[in-house]
Amino acid sequence: MKVYGSKSVYGASVGILMLEARFPRIPGDMGNGLTWPFPVHYKTVPDASPDQVVRKGATGLLETFIDAGRELVDRGADGITTNCGFLALFQDELQEALRVPVATSSLMQVPMVQSLLPKDRRVGILTISEATLTDKHLTAAGVPLDTPIQGTDDGQEFTRAILGNEESLDVGRARQDNVTFALKLVKDNPDLGAIVLECTNMVPYAADIRAATGLPVYSIYSFVTWFQAGLQPRTFEDPFLDGKPIRY
Repeated sequence: MKVYGSKSVYGASVGILMLEARFPRIPGDMGNGLTWPFPVHYKTVPDASPDQVVRKGATGLLETFIDAGRELVDRGADGITTNCGFLALFQDELQEALRVPVATSSLMQVPMVQSLLPKDRRVGILTISEATLTDKHLTAAGVPLDTPIQGTDDGQEFTRAILGNEESLDVGRARQDNVTFALKLVKDNPDLGAIVLECTNMVPYAADIRAATGLPVYSIYSFVTWFQAGLQPRTFEDPFLDGKPIRY
C-alpha cells in the first residue's frame, strides 16, 4: 500500500477557531478537549474577546479569523468551526477564503431542525445575549426572522461570567440560568417543538434543559459531531469473515 501526505497533523479533521478568553471551560464546553469524542485542532484568535465578538459585532476581526482559519487548514483541518454562535456573521467570507467546509454557528441548524418538526411546531433559540443577536446574525445563519428568541441576559451568572471573561464560574448558578430562561422561552411560545442553543458554552447544560422542558435540544455539540461525521466517515469491519458473509 502506498500512502501520500500533505498535512502537518493527521487524524483530526475539525479545526476550532477559539475566542481569546480566560473563563473556565468545563467538560461539555467547546473549548474543553474532553468534550469531543474525536481529536480536534484549536487556534485562539487574537483580540477576539467574548465582549468584542458578541456585543460589538466582531468589528475589525474578519481578516484575523481568516488568517487563523488558514493556519488550521495548513495544520491539517478538513473543516472549520468557531467558538461563538455570533460568528455566523463571517460564514460566507470564511467558507470562500478557506476553501473547506465551514460551520460557524450552531444557529445554522435551525432550518434543518425545523424541517423535522410537525407543521404546527417551531424552533426556539436560547442565546447568551438576546440584546445583541440581530436580524443580521439570523440571516447569515439562514434563520427565519420570526424565530422565537430568549436570552440569558438577565440571569445571575452565565451571561455575566462568560461575556465578562471572568476567571471563576458558579456552575450551579450558570445551569439554573440556562434552565430558567429555557423554561421562559417555552412558556412564552407554547408551539415550540425544539430548542437550538446559540452559545457554545451552553452545551454542559443541554441535558438539563432537555429534562426541564421536555423538548429536543440541539447545540454546537450536535452540529459539530454531525459535521465531523462527514469530514471523517466512520469505517466499519469487513462484512466477510473467513470468506463467508455474516448473516444478521
